[in-house]
Amino acid sequence: MDFKDLVKKRRSIRKFTEQELAQDEVVTLMRAALMSPSSHNTRGWEFVLVDDKDMLQRLSQTRAMGAELVAGASLAVVVCVDTNISNVWIEDASIAAYGIQLQAEDLGLGSCWVQVRNRQAADGTPTDEIIRELLNIPSHIGVLCMVAVGHKAMERNPQNEDKLMWEKMHIGQY
Repeated sequence: MDFKDLVKKRRSIRKFTEQELAQDEVVTLMRAALMSPSSHNTRGWEFVLVDDKDMLQRLSQTRAMGAELVAGASLAVVVCVDTNISNVWIEDASIAAYGIQLQAEDLGLGSCWVQVRNRQAADGTPTDEIIRELLNIPSHIGVLCMVAVGHKAMERNPQNEDKLMWEKMHIGQY
């Protein structure tokens, strides 16, 4: 699949089969994450891989809504960055997370970004604090998101190029 088709086909998948990921699939996903660019090549990202069903269930309850799908995934990659290394950690983590998602699609797997930063549990506790405690993540490590990955139990149509919002493009100036 060429890059144009890969980007067009990558869609958020929120339902996964029970089939586990093969070790080589996980290694390929993590290779993509570790090759993602970072500001000044600091490589401050950190990734916590979770495949334990009990912990996936617990992670799925860290937000008031929108994280339920993590319980059904084979793997959740918690994407973090050492904030002592990168002052643009949000951007560095975002690029890495998208790299994981593109690689998942290229492998025929489904994925979905689950926002962590600036989100809360039903009781108002910040999601990143809950995840930090669950996974023993130090306080200087910024937690951006979880990328849920698994074998697709649903299909979505590719992006429709006829619906691209070309009016959002501004040439030379706004």
